[in-house]
Order: sequence, then C-alpha cells, then structure tokens
Amino acid sequence: MRLLECLPNGDFLTKEFLDNAIPQYAILSHTWGDESQELTFEDMIGGLGRHKMGYEKIRFCGEQAKLDGLQYFWIDTCCINKSNHAELSQAISSMFRWYRNATQCYVFLSDVSFPTFSTDDEFNPQSWDSEFWKSRWFTRGWTVQELLAPSSVIFFSRERKRLGDKCSLKQQIHEITRIPELALQGTPLSQFSVDERLLWIERRQTKLEEDKVYSLLGIFDVEMPLFYGEGVANAFSRLREVIDKREKCIQDLRLTDPRDHKKRIEDIKGGLLEDSCHWILENSDFQQWLNDRQSRLLWIKGDPGKGKTMLLCGIINELNKSTFKTTLLSYFFCVATDSRINNATAVLRGLIFMLVSQQPSLVSHIRKKYDHAGKALFEDSNAWFALSDMFTDILQDQNLDSTYLIIDALDECVAADLPKLLDFIAKKSSISPRVKWLVSSRNWPSIEKHLDAARLCLELNEESVSAAVATYIQFKVDWLAKRNRYGSDTRDFAERYLSLNANGTFLWVALVCQELSDTPRWKAQQKLTEFAPGLGALYRRMLDQIRDSDDAELCTRILAAVSAVYRPLMLDELASVVDMPYGVSGDYEALSEIIGRCGSFLTLRERTISFVHQSAKDFLVEKAYSEIYPSGIEHEHYNIFSRSLRVMSEKLECDVYGLGAPGISIDQVKQPASDPLCPARYSSLYWVEHLQKAGVRLQDNDQINRFLQTHFLHWLEALSWMRRMSEGILAIGTLESIALVSLLLARQEHATNPSSRLVTVPSCTNLFTI
Repeated sequence: MRLLECLPNGDFLTKEFLDNAIPQYAILSHTWGDESQELTFEDMIGGLGRHKMGYEKIRFCGEQAKLDGLQYFWIDTCCINKSNHAELSQAISSMFRWYRNATQCYVFLSDVSFPTFSTDDEFNPQSWDSEFWKSRWFTRGWTVQELLAPSSVIFFSRERKRLGDKCSLKQQIHEITRIPELALQGTPLSQFSVDERLLWIERRQTKLEEDKVYSLLGIFDVEMPLFYGEGVANAFSRLREVIDKREKCIQDLRLTDPRDHKKRIEDIKGGLLEDSCHWILENSDFQQWLNDRQSRLLWIKGDPGKGKTMLLCGIINELNKSTFKTTLLSYFFCVATDSRINNATAVLRGLIFMLVSQQPSLVSHIRKKYDHAGKALFEDSNAWFALSDMFTDILQDQNLDSTYLIIDALDECVAADLPKLLDFIAKKSSISPRVKWLVSSRNWPSIEKHLDAARLCLELNEESVSAAVATYIQFKVDWLAKRNRYGSDTRDFAERYLSLNANGTFLWVALVCQELSDTPRWKAQQKLTEFAPGLGALYRRMLDQIRDSDDAELCTRILAAVSAVYRPLMLDELASVVDMPYGVSGDYEALSEIIGRCGSFLTLRERTISFVHQSAKDFLVEKAYSEIYPSGIEHEHYNIFSRSLRVMSEKLECDVYGLGAPGISIDQVKQPASDPLCPARYSSLYWVEHLQKAGVRLQDNDQINRFLQTHFLHWLEALSWMRRMSEGILAIGTLESIALVSLLLARQEHATNPSSRLVTVPSCTNLFTI
C-alpha cells in the first residue's frame, strides 16, 4: 500500500508498505473535480502540482491527520499509479479494505459551506443542512463503500469545518441514502440481503458505467476481473454469478448455524444470567489470554454441571459487545447426544461457516476444491482432511480480520475424532497472532495431554464459581417464590438449603429447582431435604422415582431410546422409535406430558426432545445400564430399527407430497404445513445405522428385503425431500456391507456344517446392483 507522509516542512513524501507492515493512517473521501486539477501519482513523485486546486485537499488531509496524531494518509487521486493497469485493478479490489482499515476517514464536501457567523458547529447544523442533503458526494457510486467501510467517518465543509461524523449524522445520512442505520453503525454487511445492498447504489452515478458495479465489490466482499468496456449489464451479470456461486457454496457448507444453537442452549438452560458469568471477565488468566498477543489458546476446564457452556455463552456475548465490528467471532457447541454436531468434521464446518458468513471473501479458500467436488466435499470420507486444509489456508490469509475461535465441550466430541481435533487445535493455534482460541471441556487427562495451553480450572476458582452459583440460586429461588407463592420462611429455607448443598454446581441447582417447580409450597421444605448433594445422587433419586411410578415401563423405554438415537428427536418422531400407548401419537399435549414424566432427565423445547445435560445421559448408560438396557443396548438398537421399518412402511409412498408434477425442482415446492414425512424423518435417515449397531444378520425374505422391494424408491424420494440423499447413498453402502458379511458368515457355517441352510440374501444385492 502506498501512503503519503506529512513532513515537518509541510511537504509530502510517498512511501510504500508491505501488507503486514502498514502503519496507522487517515484516508480521504471526496468527489473529483476537473481531472486536470487533481494531483496525480506522477505529480507527487515529481514534486509538482502545487498550483492545482486539488492540492488543497491533499494539504487538508495531511494537516487533519497530523492533528489526529497520524503520520500517514491516503488519497485515491495520487496514491495509485493509474498508468499501471495491473496496479489500478489491484487497488480497486483492495479499496474497501483500505477504507475499512483506516484509523480515520475524512469526507471533504467541497459543495457544503459552513457560514462564518455560526458558532454551534456540528450541534447546530441548520445553517448547512440543506447543502449537506444536496451534496454531490451522496450521488456518486464509489462513496457508498467509503461511507460504510471505515469505523470512523468525519464530515468536513469546504472551509474545513467539522460538520459531524457517521454516528452523530446517521439519521440524516439514512434519510438521504436509504442505507439502514444498522449498516451505518457497523453491522457486518453480509447480514443484509443481496437485493438490499444493490439498492444502495441504484440511484448513484459513476464516470465509467462499469464502475457502478465495480464499486460494489467490497460491499459484497467478492473479487472478479475488471473489463472496462464490457458494459454495465454484463458487469452486473458477472457480479450476480459470482455472488450466486458463493452463496451456494456457503449453503452447502452449512451443517447447522452455531448462532441458532447458542440461542437454543440459552433457552433450554433458562436464559443467560449475566451476573453469574461476570467473574471470568476479571479473571487474570482470562485477561492474559484476551490482551497478551502471545497468549493464543485458553482451556477452561471443570467438572460436569459447573456452568462451562453458559460461561462460554457469556464470554461470546461480551466479545460481541466489546470488540471492533471488523473482529470475527466464530464458535461451536459440541453435543454428544446429536450425531450431527459431535464430531471433528462438524466442528470445522461450523467454525468455517461462521467465518465465511462474516467475511465472505474467505470462501475463495473453499472454492478451490468445492467447484470441482460440490457438496460431497464436506460429507465424504475425506471431508476432515479437505476441511483441515481449507481452515489452515483461512487462518494464514493475510486479509483475515482479528478472530476469536471458541469451541465448547471438547469432551462431547466422539472418542474416535477427539485426538485429531485436539491435535489440530494445538498445531493451528500458533499459526497467526491475529487468531485466539478458547476451548472448554471436563477435566480429562487425555485432553490435557494434547493441549499445550493456558488453563483456567473452575475448581481452582472455587470462590468465584461459588459466588456465581450463589447469584444463580438467588435468581432461581426468587423465581420459585413468585411461581409457588412462597412465604419468607420457605423462601429463606430454600435459599439456605441450596447454598449449603450446591457445591458450586449450577446444574444441581437447576435440576432441584425444576423438581420443586410443581411441588405445593406447603411441601417444598420437606421435599428439599430429600435432595442429597451431588449430581449422581440426584440422578439416582430421579430414576428411582420413575421406577416407582405408574409409567415406569413407558418412561424407561423412552429414556433407553433417547439414549440410543443419533440426534435429538422431535415429538413427531418419538413414536417411530418407541411403541406409544394407543391414541397418543400426534397428540402433542399428551406426548409433552409423557416427556415430563421422565423425571428431569429430558427437556422439551420447540418440540425437540433432548437430555438436560450430557451428564444425565452418562449416568443412564454408565451407572444405570442394566436398568435402562435390561437386554443390552444392541437389543435397543434392534427395536429402533424394527420400529423404524414399520413407520416407514406406513408413511412412505410414491409422490408423498401429492404434487402430481414429475420433474419439478425441489426449490419450487413449499413444504406442507402438516408434513406427512415428519414421523418418518428420523427413521429414514438412521434405520440402517441402528441395524448395524444391532449386530444382526440378514436372511432370505426378511423384513428388510420386503421393505426394499416395496418402498426402496419411496425411501429415496423421502431422502431427496429432506435434502439428505448423500446420507442415503452412504446407508446403501452400509446395508450392502451388512448383507455381504451375512453371506460370508452363512457360507462359513455351511462349510463347517453342510446340513445348515445356506442363506443367500438375493434381494438386497440385486437392488444395489441396479
């Protein structure tokens, strides 16, 4: 980048800087006058042009920069060698970034006069307001990005009088330009639709018609070759094509949106209580990670229920509030009970998705491979390696903004993937000084072995955590007292009992208060004393209550199924994995009541069933295995598989949406309000995985063959409506493997015992051959 330096004698010196060594600088936004009166690059090199009218703008910018403590400044008229077409093209592509990175942007309005008799400056704009509204600066194409890119934009009259800045004048600027105030305040432009951003340039003019399009490159954060002479229509068409391809790439990359997941977590846990998270912001380990450029990786560790996830939610909220608008914040929450988001590949997809959503130009690192492979790049067996390479390229990108990467619950990543994810974090956390990593997990030695990181142990911050839990207890007791109309004695007893027994565990408090929520106030004190300290004791009590209830068998079946499924179930899907009482399926009120009878192990939000915490599932599958799976977990997988086949056979059919229009694009179809596929969605995706886990063999004319002979195409149609055909292809491969293993075992048995019947499984293999 080429900058001007203001020398002590008033002269200006041209200097060039490498991208990684650019000093702080000011930048000028203005409208060009007569080109012969604007200073050029050649003028500055030769020390010429002082007689030109444009020289006054150079001097103004240099002197104002000096007043603001800035030694260097940039002006488009004389800092670009326009005779060098390659440099000009590169400068146009870099312009938005140069304006964005400027410490100050000065807008020189040569057609706005500040009367000498006014004494109130920017606080009394009536004297110059009408000229401000009519200024030519608001009609030019290039000035849109010059308004939006910098964080600080200050407006000056032709007399060099300050009129105000982008913040103080945002209402007038919004009314003049129709650009939303949020965009003027620094909200990432990627959050505004393509059509909305195109409107910002609609009524503006540029000297060269193609510049009306090229001036949008920074606003859309895209790159494309500049072909002056192609015409504005062709330029717009090329821009649309570049944007559409990028959006399709980002759409295919998206597995889940971590921002939506964070909101759901906060909702499930009863909302983020900021006072309970505030302590960490003052913690010395956290402060060192935040402020020391050499401290790039911080590991927050603690036992189950200590509030790690909500702590990270609070940190994310604080970083969102306190960092620059250009700072990128990407995060991911691992959930062991959801196979979509509990593996290393999903973590990278989520982090990259959030990064490219905020800085779309980073998509270029993905497009190198995506343009050849398509969506399969993110889903096939080599996805981890491809995503690792892409992520590494992104982290090394010189244009990557300052970035925070946050991963919650590393311990909930599947065991087979965790070592490679930890190795990746350990190696990549040292790549760039602009990138800081924050991760959390339980106190696992295996994680400690891999991570050479600063550690913030919650158990070693017992005083701070206990104070935060005390705040949380007070909040929950106030809620209970209001809900159940406690008297002062009951309220004080509850707060005292919870405080004495919580042992710094948020989850214990939350679960006890949930159990108390429907207890009459006159029984509250007695019931409180039944809750022993510790999550294990609490879970045991909850399970014993279920076992002694009238619904013990049903609740146990539900807990077993929810423990074995690969993602959280929707209420509509519950009957596809558990035999429900007659008349209950489809009755959301009855289903919700049944889930409520499963102690406090499960939670229901927006018709999604999930464990209240990973430790609840851990207790069931580790401490209560024989009670939940009396015949073994393989038997549970078989039950789910068998039930899934039954549900699919009932629900899947040709043209399930009743379109009667073969060949219609899926994008043209609006999903029915009452989706007939809802009950069979989980079954359609995971029935083969449950079959594999059940460890059973296939036999001639068994239920799988009968299902495939009747519903194979119906199943494929359902997968296509769910946009999950790639999973279907993998399932077919798995099913074929199961069939071949069954054949091999049968032949081995027949060779050993010729009297045994030889199973051939012909139907499956024939289907896969077609």
